[in-house]
Amino acid sequence: MLRTRFFPIATLLIVTLPGAAQTPRDLVRQAVQTELAASRDDHSHWLYFEIDRQPSKAVKQWVAESGAASLDRVVERNGQTVSESQQRQEMSDFIQDSREQAKRRKSGQHDDEQAAELLNILPDAFVWTDSGRKGSDTVLHFRPDPQFRPPDLEARVFAAMEGDMAIDREQHRIVSLKGQLIHDVKIGYGLLGELKAGGTFDVERRELSPHVWEITETHVHIQGHALIFKTISEEEDDVKTHFQQIAANTTLQQAQNELLHRSPDPAREQAFHQGR
Repeated sequence: MLRTRFFPIATLLIVTLPGAAQTPRDLVRQAVQTELAASRDDHSHWLYFEIDRQPSKAVKQWVAESGAASLDRVVERNGQTVSESQQRQEMSDFIQDSREQAKRRKSGQHDDEQAAELLNILPDAFVWTDSGRKGSDTVLHFRPDPQFRPPDLEARVFAAMEGDMAIDREQHRIVSLKGQLIHDVKIGYGLLGELKAGGTFDVERRELSPHVWEITETHVHIQGHALIFKTISEEEDDVKTHFQQIAANTTLQQAQNELLHRSPDPAREQAFHQGR
């Protein structure tokens, strides 16, 4: 499962002929194949703390990935603390609502499919150049390839970006992907909408355990308009911390018990213990 974590676990070993030089595009293609193979083999489930800020809402929450669906324990919503009784009630309501669980699974599957699509077009959508090394990573610069024909709107927006991608040299894993929209993207020749140049995105990942990678930060800031009076806004800052692996067969009830044992403010609790 991709689970919008940008393609985790298991490393695909790709044999390169001795002395054969890999072009930057070869390195990208190798990383893409590694990530796709990793996501197919990933059966890990995680519990983590998340701070997610969007124009419509801002939440601080614990999240546990169960076999049925991910379960959220929202401890703060739009700057207001959520009472413990309300936290319990919201989790219990979700556990008893099979429709909401199916809706969340469907949304996650859609995100996975879209992430896989964008991952697949990475090698061919851009012109890649080597920008050097940064620690254990190879940094590649990308800019739109004028020969590429995007298959849909999401790909059109993605392929209008310029930026940098860092790849772990040993495992061939994508460490970060940062880009900026370098020209406006018109929807329906501009009649239906337009995304403005200058919008940015930044995805950061790290290895949580051997060969298991997760997204830890996502920052997207893209603005535009649709039908003159509506706003297209992809605005989100999402940060995940305090990861802990849990059993793959964890049920929603077990996930709830796990979440209730977590501090509402893990950063404050960690600072308290460090100061003792």
